[in-house]
Amino acid sequence: MNASRAALLYGGTLCLLYALLPSLSFPNPPLDVVEGFAWGREFQLGYTKHPPMQAWLLELSYHLTGGYAYGAYWLSAISIGIGYWFIWLIGKELGFSEQQRFWAIVLTSVTFYFTLPVPEFNPNILQIPVWAGMIYFFLRALNSGAARYWILLGALAAIGFYTKYFVFLLIGTIGLYTLVYADGRRYLATSGPWICSVSFLLLVAPHLYWLYETDFLTFRYAIGRSNAAGSLFDHVYNPVNFLLAQVANHAGLLMVALLGLSWQKLKTAKTSWSFSRGSVPTLEADRFLIWFAFVPLFVVLLASAVTGNEFKHMWGTPLFVLSGLVAVRYFHLPAFWSAPKRAFAGAVGIQVLFLGILLGQAVLEPFWKTKQSRIHYPGKATAEVLSDVWKKETGTELAYVAGDEWTTANVTLHAPSRPSMFLEHNAKLSPWIDLDDVQKKGMMILWRGENSAPAGQILELYPNAVLQGQQTLPFHSYGTFPDLTINWIIVLPGSVATSVDEELAD
Repeated sequence: MNASRAALLYGGTLCLLYALLPSLSFPNPPLDVVEGFAWGREFQLGYTKHPPMQAWLLELSYHLTGGYAYGAYWLSAISIGIGYWFIWLIGKELGFSEQQRFWAIVLTSVTFYFTLPVPEFNPNILQIPVWAGMIYFFLRALNSGAARYWILLGALAAIGFYTKYFVFLLIGTIGLYTLVYADGRRYLATSGPWICSVSFLLLVAPHLYWLYETDFLTFRYAIGRSNAAGSLFDHVYNPVNFLLAQVANHAGLLMVALLGLSWQKLKTAKTSWSFSRGSVPTLEADRFLIWFAFVPLFVVLLASAVTGNEFKHMWGTPLFVLSGLVAVRYFHLPAFWSAPKRAFAGAVGIQVLFLGILLGQAVLEPFWKTKQSRIHYPGKATAEVLSDVWKKETGTELAYVAGDEWTTANVTLHAPSRPSMFLEHNAKLSPWIDLDDVQKKGMMILWRGENSAPAGQILELYPNAVLQGQQTLPFHSYGTFPDLTINWIIVLPGSVATSVDEELAD
């Protein structure tokens, strides 16, 4: 089998498995997926935590699957698959052989971000094809000068902006490369970069207007949730911690690279830079690869060191789409190996391990875990109970649910009427809410646990509210999870309190 077919078979099989396994075994979607479905039901130009692309795609999958949530797992698999495709194309454009590109995909696939986190379709996963695609279109634009690649770069950058603002890191990396190196500067006097910028601005204009209209809701939420430096020590600890986490996330890649070696090969191999450079013919290709593999990471580390802020480890997801190509290039693979079959067996073994962990989380965790798990949350059963209670009480379909995000988002996803999520009963956190319509249709206030009343702003709005109903549901059909206690108050039409204006909740 030639390398291109092997890459297609390997990458396609992985994507299929990472889509099928959670589709068949996860009783309830993970946190980010449930939240995304709740947002997507509203079809807004932006949401509390993120730009809208993830939520839009989830809502589309909901309708394409006839109202099921498993479309999220296929969206993740498709994102990973497109990422592999762009990695293959980048390798081709840089002069890698087909065999080298195959191994680049294999090595990329065993980095952590391409394994265990895949079923949780969120903006981090969606950034993988965006970043890989932007790097490819920029490379093609540099090599060919064709206007279509500049336009595609601008359009994909806009999709990245609608996915997560972290894409500005890559946009800045591209812009800086264009200014620093002659092969980029030569296009500044042409229409290419300018039509790229225009296509980007035209596409992001609606979201920019939404940000203005909502007083930059997503930015303010991010600032409110960020972990600022507590001491000078954080200026050192946080960047080092982030870097070490990213090294650990490459443990699978390093393991596979080592498995292909033999002691005899190590003794006889040359160790000069000329040997380790591999077979890519041009210095420009080296420069491009190193720039986009390491400059974004360096900027993140520098920003963390200067500000002392903590960067979440998962934010590193799109930073390493070139890791496999870098490993092939500078470890001189597969030429440096004497046992490539053993290396491939190691990669397959790592994938089996992670797929086994996912299956174990879904099937075995209820036998031993005593802390409730999101993927075992009885979302559908809870939504059906609450919908029935509301309909018996009011004779209408449930239209609005207020409370914390996890509790309300599950009802929004699973209830037949798909009620709108009135997050924390706060109109600022829920800009899609029409308060007049809520007053007209009424609302259900929800919370979990043994507390006799909801907490926070809801209690302030309804100081005399009394618990009206409580239901205990098994958290899973078998195992050791403690039961779920769901509480509710029915707010009849005309009785909804006015949501107070306040700063975003921490």
